[in-house]
Amino acid sequence: VQVVESGGGLVQAGGSLRLSCTASGRTSSSYSVAWFRQAPGQKREFVAAIAGSDDSTNYAASLKARFTISRDNAKNAVSLQMDSLKPEDTAVYYCAATQWSINGQGAHEYDYWGQGTQVTVSP
Repeated sequence: VQVVESGGGLVQAGGSLRLSCTASGRTSSSYSVAWFRQAPGQKREFVAAIAGSDDSTNYAASLKARFTISRDNAKNAVSLQMDSLKPEDTAVYYCAATQWSINGQGAHEYDYWGQGTQVTVSP
């Protein structure tokens, strides 16, 4: 299974970005997918997840008001819409997937990982 992220880049504070994640090998709709992020010198942290069976979602409490995870079956992808971005959102964002129907916050729950995409928010 190959997981690929796209959509990162440079944006000013207050702006928006939309990240996309595709998982090859099976249709994206059958995977549970999560987004994590890691800022320089920081631990990897959970951002959001969507379960494969029912599209139930789970968010980091501090991000729920600004970030939205969704599945686009037509594109065989899972997106992360990020609004009202802040400089502290600057990080490498990773997509992770598993065949199990979960939306957990633990990195160990996901079996397949992408290489990450850089998101930089300027003041």
